[in-house]
Amino acid sequence: MEDSKKIKNIIQALGEHQDSKAAIEVLTELGTNSPDDEIREMTAQTLIKKNTHESLRVVLISKGKGINDLSARVAMASINELLSLKDKTEAIKILDDTIKLHSDEEVRNTARSVRALMTFSA
Repeated sequence: MEDSKKIKNIIQALGEHQDSKAAIEVLTELGTNSPDDEIREMTAQTLIKKNTHESLRVVLISKGKGINDLSARVAMASINELLSLKDKTEAIKILDDTIKLHSDEEVRNTARSVRALMTFSA
């Protein structure tokens, strides 16, 4: 239980870290690749809350991460976090580009579905 709290604090601290690029790299390499659903969920939520182009790209276009995670829990938590963003502009732009340009049909379809949800939630 104590380890979970420490990990949660580390993920939160990385989300608030001033060096956004380094924090995103650590979250991407360690958090989104974790075998633990809870860690991947917290990481995806943190990356979405950062609401930068670099952080959103990780959870929107990467197969097996964020909205494309194989765990329904992680994917739904990511979608819910996206829907709660006050400024959805960058996320919608990345989703539109993903729908048009991504090579993986499954990723395009997921982006299309999430884009529709974001449109209706506005």
